[in-house]
Amino acid sequence: MVLFSHLLLVFSLVPLVLSYPFYPPTCYTKVLKMAREITQWAADLKRDPETSHCMAHMPDLYIDVHNACVMYKMRTYISLVEGLRERRCAYTRDVRKVGVTLRQLFIIMSEKCHGDLVFTIYNCAALER
Repeated sequence: MVLFSHLLLVFSLVPLVLSYPFYPPTCYTKVLKMAREITQWAADLKRDPETSHCMAHMPDLYIDVHNACVMYKMRTYISLVEGLRERRCAYTRDVRKVGVTLRQLFIIMSEKCHGDLVFTIYNCAALER
């Protein structure tokens, strides 16, 4: 019986170990993941009936971490989100979440991952999708 329980344990752990990525998350992978999430959240806010009325004037947010203009774009978007005056939109949890997460990404990119990131292009128009 003990042998059976050990075999069951081994056979249940082997697929788990084999499916686990063997590389630790780097600063670059974290920035890429956060950029995708924030881009999607901002697009969802513009489509959401609860926030679409006050987010309609906001520019589309597309974060390309390889573009040197992305820091300027993020800084501008953060100030726009923080400057929302309509009470119903400014205090919505999702709007605040995008603003806070975007600020975190900005800090990570400018301070923590400064040496890990390489901007390969400088095309501000590409961020205006």
